[in-house]
Amino acid sequence: MASDHSHSAANLALTPVPQGDRVFHFHEHAALWFSLGTGLLVMQIGAYLVPAVGTQDALIAIVLGSLIGAGLLAWTARLGCQTGLASAGLMHATYGSAFARLPVLLNIAQLVGWTTFELVIMQEGTVAIFKQALGSEPGGVLDGTTGKLLVTLLWGGVLIALMAGSMLTLVRRFVSRFGLPLVIASLVWLTWQFGMRLQAQGFEAFWNRPGAGGMGLFSAMDLVIAMPVSWLPLVADYARHGKRTATTLGGTWLGYALANIWCYALGVMVVSTVEPGTNLVGALLLAQGGLIALGLILLDEMDNAYGDAHSGAVSVHSLRPRWSIKRAGLAFAAVCTVFALLLPIHTIEPFLLLLSSVFVPLYGVILGRLGAGTALGANRSVDWSAAALWVLGIACYHLLARFAPQLGSALPTLALTFTLAALSRPRNAGGLTPARA
Repeated sequence: MASDHSHSAANLALTPVPQGDRVFHFHEHAALWFSLGTGLLVMQIGAYLVPAVGTQDALIAIVLGSLIGAGLLAWTARLGCQTGLASAGLMHATYGSAFARLPVLLNIAQLVGWTTFELVIMQEGTVAIFKQALGSEPGGVLDGTTGKLLVTLLWGGVLIALMAGSMLTLVRRFVSRFGLPLVIASLVWLTWQFGMRLQAQGFEAFWNRPGAGGMGLFSAMDLVIAMPVSWLPLVADYARHGKRTATTLGGTWLGYALANIWCYALGVMVVSTVEPGTNLVGALLLAQGGLIALGLILLDEMDNAYGDAHSGAVSVHSLRPRWSIKRAGLAFAAVCTVFALLLPIHTIEPFLLLLSSVFVPLYGVILGRLGAGTALGANRSVDWSAAALWVLGIACYHLLARFAPQLGSALPTLALTFTLAALSRPRNAGGLTPARA
C-alpha cells in the first residue's frame, strides 16, 4: 500500500527519478537553459562591465566566463541526471541528512528572494511598456501604486497558474516549441538594432575603447560567472528528468552558454549606445520595435520566475514530504507575490548576492565528492569533513573579495573546495547508479 511507504520513500526530492519516467532529450535541456539564461537581469549585469573594462576585455570575460560557468552548471546537471536526485538529494548525499537541511533552507531563502525579484522586474518592465505605448499621463492608473499593484497581481497570478500545472509539460510543449523561437527572435532584433546604432556611432571606436579602470579581467569574469553559478542549486531539479547523461550535459552547457554570452554582450552594446545613467528598460524601448521585443523578453522572464519557484517547491518538499511539490509550489508563488508587493526588493539585492556566495563552495564540495560517481553521506547525519570544507570555502570567497579582488572569488574558491573535497573523498564509499551515457 502507498500509505505504508516509509517517510523517505515518499520524499520525491530524495528519491531518484526512475529511468522509465525520464523524458528530457538534448533539445529540451538546451531550450530550457537558453530560456533560463535569457533575461533583463543578465543584460543589466552585462552593462556593469563597461566602462570599467575595455570592449575587448569585456568580450574575453563574457566568452570565457560563460563557458566556464555554463560548464560547471552542465557538470552538475550531469550529476543530477546520473543520480536521478534533486538538488536537495545531492546536498543530503554529500553533507549528511541532518546537516543538509541548512543549505536546503538557505536555498529556499534565496529562491524566495530571486522569485520575488523576477516579479518586480516584470512589474517594472510592464509599467514601462504601458507608459511607452499609452503615454504617461498624470494620474494614470499605471503611474501610481494602484497600477503597480494590479500588474504585480497579474504576473503573480500567472505564476500561480503555472505552478498548478506540470513542469515537464511546460518545458516540452511551451518552452521548447514556442518560447524558444520567440525569445531568439527578440534577441536577434535587438542585437540588429543596437548593432546598427554602434555602426552609426563608429564601431571601430567602440571596439578599441579602453577600460576606465575599477575592474580587472578576472573580476569581470567573476561577474559573468555569477549568473550561471546562481543556478547551481537548481539545475539538478530539472536534469534528473534527462534520459541520457551526455545529452543532459551537452544541452545544458550549449543552451546556457549561448544565452549568457548573448545577453551579457547585448547589455554591453546597449549601454554603449545610450547616454550614461539611462535605465536599461528605457534604453531597450528606444530601439525600433523595442516595445515588442521587450514584451517577448518579459514573457520569457516568467520562465525564470517559474524556474526559481519550482526548485523552491522541490526544496520545501524535501523538508516537508507531506506537502506535495505542486502544493508547495502554489504556496511558494503566493508568498513571493505578496513579498513583491511589500518588500523594497532592490535594497535586498546585496543580501541575495551574499546568499549566492555560499553556493559556490557548496557545489565545489559536491562536485569534488560526487563528480566522479561516488556516493557519500547519504546514511550519515553529518559529514563533518564536507561541512568543514564548505565553511572554509565561504571564508576563502569573502577573503578574496576583500583582499584580492583582482583575482576574482568564484573560480579560486571553486578550485580550492573541489580539490580538497576530491582529495579527502573516502575510498570505501558506494557507487552511484548511473543513467545511460
